[in-house]
Parts: sequence; C-alpha cells; structure tokens
Amino acid sequence: MLQLSVIIVNFNVKHFLEQCLHSVLKAAEGMATEVIVVDNNSSDNSIDYLVPKFPTVKFIANKENLGFAKACNAGLKASSGHYILFLNPDTIVPEDCFQKCISFFEQHTQTGAMGVKMLDGSGRFLKESKRAFPSPLTSLYKLFGLAKLFPRSKTFSTYHLGHLAENKNHEVDVLAGAFMMVKKEILEKIGSFDETFFMYGEDIDLSYRIQKAGYKNYYFADCSIIHFKGESTRKGSMNYVRMFYNAMSVFVRKHYGGGRAGIFNLLIHIAIWFRAALTAVGNFIRRIGLPLIDAGLILLSFWLIKNLWNQYVRTDIEYESRLLWIAIPGYTAFYLITAYYAGLYDKWYKWGELVRSSAIATIVLLAAYSLLPEYYRFSRAIVLFGAMLAFILISLLRWMLIQSNILNSDKQKEEKATTVITGTPFEYDQVIQLLKDAGLHQRVMGRVAPQENDSTAIGSRTKLQELSHILPFREIIFCRGTLSFADIIESIQQLPAGTVAKIHTVNSGSIVGSDSKDSSGESVSKENGYKLADPYNRRLKRLIDVSVSILGIISFPVQLLLIKKPFNFLANCFLILLAQKTWIGYASKDKNLPYLLPAVIACNGVPATSGQQLSQESLQMMDYWYARDYEPSADLKLLWYSYRRLGG
Repeated sequence: MLQLSVIIVNFNVKHFLEQCLHSVLKAAEGMATEVIVVDNNSSDNSIDYLVPKFPTVKFIANKENLGFAKACNAGLKASSGHYILFLNPDTIVPEDCFQKCISFFEQHTQTGAMGVKMLDGSGRFLKESKRAFPSPLTSLYKLFGLAKLFPRSKTFSTYHLGHLAENKNHEVDVLAGAFMMVKKEILEKIGSFDETFFMYGEDIDLSYRIQKAGYKNYYFADCSIIHFKGESTRKGSMNYVRMFYNAMSVFVRKHYGGGRAGIFNLLIHIAIWFRAALTAVGNFIRRIGLPLIDAGLILLSFWLIKNLWNQYVRTDIEYESRLLWIAIPGYTAFYLITAYYAGLYDKWYKWGELVRSSAIATIVLLAAYSLLPEYYRFSRAIVLFGAMLAFILISLLRWMLIQSNILNSDKQKEEKATTVITGTPFEYDQVIQLLKDAGLHQRVMGRVAPQENDSTAIGSRTKLQELSHILPFREIIFCRGTLSFADIIESIQQLPAGTVAKIHTVNSGSIVGSDSKDSSGESVSKENGYKLADPYNRRLKRLIDVSVSILGIISFPVQLLLIKKPFNFLANCFLILLAQKTWIGYASKDKNLPYLLPAVIACNGVPATSGQQLSQESLQMMDYWYARDYEPSADLKLLWYSYRRLGG
C-alpha cells in the first residue's frame, strides 16, 4: 500500500491546479505517493492542458459536474494510500507538509483526521481552518455578523473557534475540505463523504462521523498552506449564502433530528432572508441592477429636462404624451446599448467609458433626430440637456457605489497593478515573458532578489517592508525555483499591508493569486494576451454576428440571387441569432485558444464545412494569430470577401 493518496477535485481552475500540482509533487518527493485529479467536466480545457504537463498524475474526467462529494469519492475508489488527503486545487503546500502531517498522525494515534493552518493570498489567516459543529445559535451569530464583531469571543465566535490560538495545535470539531487528511482505514469503517451534499457541508458531516466513531480531529498549526479562492462561488454572494446554510440545514436534520432540527431550520431560514436583505442589493446592482438603475436615471433626466423646458423656455408648445412615451424610452434603450458596448458594465468601472458612451449616444441621437419627420421631433435641447443631466447623475451614482465598495474603480485596479518580481535574473525573465504574452508587463517595477547581497536587484526578499516604503508596489510575484514553496509561504505572511502575492513555478505556464478571501482568484497566462479574450472585443464580435444575421434575414429575397446555398445562409442567420454559431471563427479545433462557437467561415476565408487544404499545424498557427491580434474590422473584411459563401 502506498503511504499517501492526494485527491484533488477540479472545476474550471486549471491554472490554480497547475501551480497546486507543482507544490504537491515537490511535497511528495521521497514518499510513496499518488496524486489523483478528478475533473468535474470543466469547460476551460483543464484536462488537455494539464495531462501533458503532469504525466505522473492520474486524471479522472467526469462527463458532468457531480459535485465535490461524489468527485472525492470517485477519487477515493481509485486510491490505494494508507493516508488520504482531500485537497482543493487552489492551494499551495510547502515541501515538508506531508511529512509533518504523517508524523503528527504517528505521534497521536487517536487522530482520525487533521487540517492545517490556511492563509489567503495576502498572508491572512483563514478562519475556516478550525471550526465547531453548527448549531442554531452559532449559525445565527455568524449570519448576523456578531462573530465578525467579536472574533475572539468564545460565545459569539464559536463557529470558527475564535478563542483558540491560530498558532497552536488544537483538537477541534470540524476540518475544512480544502485540506483534510484522513486514515483510509477510518474511511473504510465509517464511509467517505455523504453524496447528499453537493457543495459545502460534506466536510462537516465527515468530521462529525469521525468524532462519533471515537477518533479525534486536529487543527495542526505547525504547517501553513496558501488557499487562494479559485472557485467561481464567491463567499459574499447570495448563492454562497443559500448553498452553505442549506448544507447546514441538511447536516442538522441528519444528525440532530427532532424538535432541535425544526427550530434550527426555522431560524436558519429567517436568518438567510435577513442576510439576503443585506447582500442582495449589492449583488443585484453588480449583475443586472446597474443597467436598470441607469435606465431610471436616464428616463428621469429626460423627463425633468422636458418639463423644465416646457415650463420655463418653450411655454407655447405642448408635447404629446404618446410621443414622449415612445421617444424617451427609445433614447434610453439606445444609451444603454451604447454603454454596454463601451464597457460601462465591465468588472472595473472606468470614468472614460462613461464619457465615451454618453458622447457617442448623444451625437448619434442628435444626428438621428435631424432625420426624423417633423411630427416626431420635439427639441434638440431636450436631447442635449437630458443627456448632460443623465451623465451627471450616473457619475454621482458610480461615485457612491465605489465609496460603498459595491463597485471597483479602474483607479483601484491600477493601484494594485504595480508589481515586483522575486526571483533570479533567469526566473525574472521567464515571468516577464509570460506577462508580455498576457499584455501585463508594463506594470512591473523591477526584480527583488531571493537572497541578500544581490546588487543587480532593487531589493531583497528579506527586506520587503523597507522596500515598500521606497517603491509603492501593491503586488509581488514569487518565483518557485531558487525559492522553495515553504520560503514563499513564509514571505507571504510578512507582506506589507495592502500587498497581495502571486505565485509562479519556474517553467510553468501561469501565475496565480487572489486579492481577497471573499473573491475568486485571478490567474495570468498566455491566454490573457489574446485580444479575442477581451470582453469588449467579444461584445463587438457578437454585435457583428447579430447585425449581419438580422440584415441577412430582412434582405433574404435579394440573397436568393447573390449567395450560393441561400437557404443554408438563412439557417445560419437563425443559428447565429440563437448563439449556436458565429460567422467567423477558427479553422482548427485547438482547445487552448479563447472559446468560440462553431464557425460558418474559418479565419482563413474557407467555409468551415469545406475541407481545409493546409496542414493542422498551419491552421493552428492561423487560429493563434486570429485570436491574438483580433480586430472587429478583420471580421467585417472577411465577411465582405466571403459574402457569396456565407451559405456554408
């Protein structure tokens, strides 16, 4: 039997998993260890990307997302280690991690399972490293924020055992599924994860059953790992609140039963709705509420200007209500469409995008206004001043949302984008090349030496605090090469306030990190450098697809005479409107490029249904150039050139 089996469940975090596997394989050196990755039908090409890079790792590819518990159990069935480690893909472990944990098991024979000290990407302690079993009161204290107000209270912070020192080993109730090492013989005796839980709660349930079987769960503070938040579910989101507390409800019904479970569930549902009232507003604004609020402000602006204009300037004119009910909402819709394509609703708010979208919309509306029949016009001044008032109100709204941390401003992003790289000159050059491929190298301020006495560097890793007073860096990329993962984890705990860390293993294809324990992490790779991956360009590409399709359908009688296979062309128009195809796309099936729908015309101008005469290598190179250098105008040129062949 092997000494250790490491089981990792992956879902759309291939770059985090890449760095995780590098750290796991280093920690496994000198031990009889197997590493098993169970992929839950990721759509980010995880399997094709990782299998060639890690030939010693066993990959299991599920055809659907089975959830965490089922995927872990699938990995367990394929394992043969004496100890089983369930590990998240967005973690980094030090080289001595596994040896330390197994030594602790051997010295404490009643240990059934153990977890370790977990840190976020800024070196802050993650409270979920040690927890108590949920109860009505502990859950309510957490939901209503009392645990956060009194983090060291034995009463209010019971759930995260805030009264227990984070730097000392403790017997605890619950271990986190992000790092949970268990003896396999115990799992064979009590069973593994309960598959009733899809996500969240399964680690609490297993911890409970381990204790119930007479074993102890330990929080092991002598080993620290980094736990980035690579997953898509944000801890502050309503989806997280619902999934997490529903899992708590399942746990209580299963293990407590009776009236206690009923009271718990009643209180939990009341508390969830209370929490929802606090979080839903922010989430609604971030996702779909912002355009609706903008629409309301634009409507209000035009309505106010119209009334003021009518009351104080042109008192002799009475505008028809019917006309206003059509014109003003029409103007509002046009403003929103322009704002969307200008990037006003992207993750990072840019004031320039608001200026650009407002200016474009106003100019186009004024131009269109002059073309309208006389009986549809009401006043250019209302259009102009209404647009100006809307701009002012929307600017004020954005400022308020940024001040309340509901939105992130582009200035905040730029502040975080000042970067230094810790590594040797060779390692530094590797990271710079990767950042160049991603289009992010401009933000790098210099190289920090792994050790002291390097006169060619701007400073040394051991003096980051002093260096931060000289250089205003907000991000540091640690290279795992000369430095060990253990060195990096130690350094991350000593980062200057407000600084975040990213990690790159030498000769790997990515850099990973996370700004916050509550938000999903960010990865940097060659894929960031593709212009086709830019949300702005993707929106324009979709706009071209939709516009050409609508024009094609409207003018179809003409296309009967001009296009080969006209009925195929009509079918393509409808498929594109339904987001089943794109007019211009890839010539090959290279899965390492930004995702595109199946194409009608390949980027080399040949219909996708026709056989390609070039070699696969040549086609992949053309696809790479297309994705890297994408310009919307290139699609328009290719559509014009291939016009007669749009019937595929």
